[in-house]
Amino acid sequence: MRILETVLYAEDLLAAREFYVDRLGLESISFDPERNLFLRCADGVLILFKASKTVIPDAAVPPHGTVGIGHMAFGVSREELEAWRGKLAAKEIPILQGMTWGNGANSIYFCDPAGNVLEFATVDLWGFTS
Repeated sequence: MRILETVLYAEDLLAAREFYVDRLGLESISFDPERNLFLRCADGVLILFKASKTVIPDAAVPPHGTVGIGHMAFGVSREELEAWRGKLAAKEIPILQGMTWGNGANSIYFCDPAGNVLEFATVDLWGFTS
C-alpha cells in the first residue's frame, strides 16, 4: 500500500498554481480555477481543492473540506534539501524553520500562498533510504 494522493485546501487556486507549478516546478495534470488543481509529484498526486466548493454535495465524490491550514512534506535527499534551500531563497520563499531531528534527519518548513505549512524533509526522517 502507498499514498496515491494528498489533498490540501486553498481558496485562490490561481495563486496556488503559480506557486506549485511556476515556483516549485510540479507538473499540472488538471486545473479548474473554480474547484481544483491536480499536480504530479513523483509517483503520487498532490491535489489542491477549494474547500468552499468541495463541501457542497454537487460532485460524484462525497463532500469534504477543512478549515485552517494543512501540512505536507516532500521527501528529498540531503543534496536536494540543500539545493531547495537555495531555490527557495532565489524565489523569495521564506524558510520558517529548519530542523535536525533526533535520528539525524533534516527538514525545512515554508508556506504556500494559502498558509499551508510545507516541508522538505530528508527521507531518512521516517527510516526510508530513497
